Amino acid sequence: MVTAKAWVLKKHFEGFPKTSDFDLKKIELPDLKDGQLLLESVFLSVDPYMRPYSRRDMKEGDIMIGTQVARIVESKNPAFTVGAFVVGRSGWRTHFISDGKDLELLPSSWPESLPKSLALGTVGMPGLTAYFGLMEVCKMKPGETVLVNAAAGAVGSVVGQLAKISGCKVVGCAGSDEKVAYLKKLGFDEAFNYKTVPSLDEALRKASPDGYDCFFDNVGGEFASIAINQMKKYGRIAVCGAISQYNDSVPQKGPYIQIPVIFKELQIEGFMVFRWNNRREEGLKALLKWVMEGKVKCHEQVTEGFENMPMAFIGMLKGENIGKAIVKV
Repeated sequence: MVTAKAWVLKKHFEGFPKTSDFDLKKIELPDLKDGQLLLESVFLSVDPYMRPYSRRDMKEGDIMIGTQVARIVESKNPAFTVGAFVVGRSGWRTHFISDGKDLELLPSSWPESLPKSLALGTVGMPGLTAYFGLMEVCKMKPGETVLVNAAAGAVGSVVGQLAKISGCKVVGCAGSDEKVAYLKKLGFDEAFNYKTVPSLDEALRKASPDGYDCFFDNVGGEFASIAINQMKKYGRIAVCGAISQYNDSVPQKGPYIQIPVIFKELQIEGFMVFRWNNRREEGLKALLKWVMEGKVKCHEQVTEGFENMPMAFIGMLKGENIGKAIVKV
């Protein structure tokens, strides 16, 4: 008999999440039936999407949603061998039982030298978000100028690097001088701290006086309203996040964007990466290749200990991480 630990949503978040909104439970797992396997979480992901999705998809008392890299410790399913590593979507728990249908094996070409936690970041959902957002929504072309906010985060840092690989000029915005230094280290052409510039409008204009062809928006709110005015004619905007608004108790009221959208004939498209699930293998193969070639660099903010999941989640929402926020069990 295996006892799993799981974090549940004790109370729906009101404003910014608090540690008291979570509860740590113990769950006795039953013996395996034919076709099932027992998994042990090794790395767990904390991501911005968990904040709005928890309100939309969860009830109080549910196990917190999320993804993990897990090791198979027992198997009664011939398709999965003991010791293999998979990516699962079983939430914040140390152990779980699966029939295998909701699991994805790490790519067969995954080298031993590469941390398996990257399957939750650069070579996982955030990396695929950057890949398909740029290729399919922004449809960036060599020589264009790409703007990305939250640029030092799990998605934004990959967006900038993929845009550089494609021959684009890249401007990144982040919320600390340390993050700006990281972006310059990654090869961003221009980077600035949006919290300390006297005028965001002027900073964006200075970084690219000719404007922007593509804008990869992870933040929304006031930033997006200002950036839209800096777009070139026929510019494309991929909206994948709105982290500036996730924790608001009262909805923000921003400037209306219709006039610049009309006059510049902009395309604005919201997207979720799951739209391209049928091309997941293509994206992972490309990302893994670039990582192994050193063309895409990865940074992880690792929190040790399953008991620290809520703290890691709250810290990520506060922007305390550079790159991907991970919890190591």
